[in-house]
Amino acid sequence: MLGLKLPTDPRWVNIVEKNIEEILTDHAYCEQKAASTAISLIIGYPEYSELVSEMTLLAQEEMSHFKMVHDLLLERGLHLGRERKDAYVNNLMKFFPKGGSRNDQLVHRLLYAALIEARSCERFRLLSEELEDKKLAKFYRKLMISEANHYTMFLSFARKYGDRKVVDTKWQDLLTFEAELMKDLGKEETVHG
Repeated sequence: MLGLKLPTDPRWVNIVEKNIEEILTDHAYCEQKAASTAISLIIGYPEYSELVSEMTLLAQEEMSHFKMVHDLLLERGLHLGRERKDAYVNNLMKFFPKGGSRNDQLVHRLLYAALIEARSCERFRLLSEELEDKKLAKFYRKLMISEANHYTMFLSFARKYGDRKVVDTKWQDLLTFEAELMKDLGKEETVHG
């Protein structure tokens, strides 16, 4: 369903389990960045009423996820560490050229968002199935479903606001590029790294 061309090595979960504080901190910031992305799309494209409505709901949902992750940290006697750079996202954002029409920029942002959500969904599925901590596994199962919904929403908007054939070609090319990126990732206790 997600269309990812290179699955995460299941051994990544072993890395995560060795430092739950790191994955939870990284995850919290991922949720905050997702909320920021939704707000940024509202600001950048206010004339798209359906997009604005969905991004308003998404920003609220992502911040509620941030709170849930933060609460998990506190519950475990941990604290939210500093934000980390996300090499995955930074490298992914190099795929589409800068510039182009305003509409092309929107489609590219939507495709990036769809892919980030798809990879998060895939990673959360792994955590839900492989973590020994059953409470955390259940938590990631619920979030996996949300990420899948976000992935399909962003991809649908990209197809709505761009030429379907062009968007689908760009999507496949982006998936191929992302698979190459993933060959060097999966070695850190981060959501995408």
